[in-house]
Amino acid sequence: MKKVELFEPAMCCSTGVCGPSVNEDLLTITAAFDALQGVDSVEADRYNLSNDPDVFSQRADILAAIKDDVDATLPITVVDGQIVKTGAYPTIDELSKYTGLVFVPANQSGGCCGGDSGCC
Repeated sequence: MKKVELFEPAMCCSTGVCGPSVNEDLLTITAAFDALQGVDSVEADRYNLSNDPDVFSQRADILAAIKDDVDATLPITVVDGQIVKTGAYPTIDELSKYTGLVFVPANQSGGCCGGDSGCC
């Protein structure tokens, strides 16, 4: 099973729809991680610094990464225990690479992969 973890900066919500403007990256990540919740071959977890400080403090690799500049380093993407990206959210292409799944835009006809398995 693949394990994808996303360590995010402190924020009031994870959806990207709070505040004066919509954060498209957060909308994409939220949709992707929501889709991954239904995939048996992938464990996908998100941790927000303000809501999950204990998770951050229990991870020596994350603490070391954010030690010098937390704002420049978060978000951090971890795949199977290895940090694979810092300072920006993973793209859909990167999530596909990390998980072995193919993400299809929701507006594509047939819905999510037309009902095929192995994709979101």
